[in-house]
Amino acid sequence: MRSLIAVFLLCSSFLLTAQNDWLTRLHDAHSDYIVDELEGRRFKHDHIVALLGQLGSDFDVKVEGQSVEGRDIYTVRYGNGATKVLLWSQMHGDEPTATAAVMDMFRFLSASGDGFDDLRRTLRDRLTLVFIPMLNPDGAEDFERRNALGVDLNRDALRLSTPEAQLLKRVRDELDADWGFNLHDQSRFYGAGYPTENMATLSFLAPAYDFRRSVNPNRERAMQVIAQLNAGLQRHMPGKVARYSDAFEPRAFGDNMQLWGTSTILIESGGYPGDREKQYIRKLNFASILAACQSIATKGYRSFTKADYNKIPYNRGGVYNDLLLREVKYRHSDDNEYLLDVAFDLQEREYLGARRFYFRGRIDDIGDLSYQRGYDEFAGNGYTAEIAKAFPELIQNLAAVKEMDQMALLRAGYAIVKVQKPGRPWEQAEQDVLVVGAEGIYDRELAVGLNPPLIIRDAAGVVKYAVVNGRLIPVE
Repeated sequence: MRSLIAVFLLCSSFLLTAQNDWLTRLHDAHSDYIVDELEGRRFKHDHIVALLGQLGSDFDVKVEGQSVEGRDIYTVRYGNGATKVLLWSQMHGDEPTATAAVMDMFRFLSASGDGFDDLRRTLRDRLTLVFIPMLNPDGAEDFERRNALGVDLNRDALRLSTPEAQLLKRVRDELDADWGFNLHDQSRFYGAGYPTENMATLSFLAPAYDFRRSVNPNRERAMQVIAQLNAGLQRHMPGKVARYSDAFEPRAFGDNMQLWGTSTILIESGGYPGDREKQYIRKLNFASILAACQSIATKGYRSFTKADYNKIPYNRGGVYNDLLLREVKYRHSDDNEYLLDVAFDLQEREYLGARRFYFRGRIDDIGDLSYQRGYDEFAGNGYTAEIAKAFPELIQNLAAVKEMDQMALLRAGYAIVKVQKPGRPWEQAEQDVLVVGAEGIYDRELAVGLNPPLIIRDAAGVVKYAVVNGRLIPVE
């Protein structure tokens, strides 16, 4: 009997390793399938249309309908298997990470002779994959969450007042989808558990289908797939997988897909160090979705349990910031010093039709932020921060500012430069000093919501750092 148990455990261990190896193999191979035309996060509907026009005979590409502003919304079908899988991305227009990963998947599925042909054959023969890339093309055009009517499509699953929501429901019903993948982005500022050292890079959810958050076989198998993905992802980003809240939202598509009998998996793309444009997270989406499809096709997820899913820590918002100054002494205008933590976030401001952006800093919180984390952290013990001074001379234009020794200005305590013709805001944001107009308006106090330029001195009073527009700048 003990021998049989040992053999069973050995086989189970081998099976789990083999299943997780798919994710690792796909992760490591992703660079061979990147669609270079989708650079960064702010690609548009016309980029997707052009790429779909290049797909070969393995795919059935169809215009399923139009958005409010008349842009075509497509489905892409691959395979002819009995198990039907629906995947939709960018129902929020400013959440494009999975859309790029899906286009990479199309390139992968089109390839051959690279060691993955058995996987493609398995997916093609056992699954019918139907993708809706960029469900909200109007929102994507302006890099906005909502559609052109101002409606959050993920709150329109019941009323179906928008053409985009009607299309998604119709495609789901016509396909009679067994599985669904609801692909989103979330803020970079979520943590995986609390207290935590880790940001939530990918967050998953098997959505609830009622207020009791009941678990039926359809929801449980979605939990099992997520548990398997978590096991594989821990190799590549340990501690950075989270579980989204399963509070029931009766208007949401994921919750209703589960209610309608489609085993649904939500994937939220969060943050990762040095990956503001989420290109590594794009790789993780590519590997995770394909590995999940392999698991569904082979029922490999059965080796995992609901208990494995419940071990994943919850997603918690507001844990991370772009910059966190820890325990700096702040010299206030009352001539007293106060020991404070200060958290800055970088807000994106669009230009050129929302195709590009620049940053504007903003204080998110002040005080004891011991349990907060920063993508960039400064240990301020022994340092003093103060509001920077404005350079006394009026500079003629931005070109002249660029010619100045900006580090020397910062070392002298000047972080603000008044300019007669300050130029365009995205050019101003590229400077190491804060460029303002001739009137010299800027934030001159430390307060939540403001963007004051700071000078940071060591114990000897020497300027070592500055914080300008939410960025920490070493001045030496």
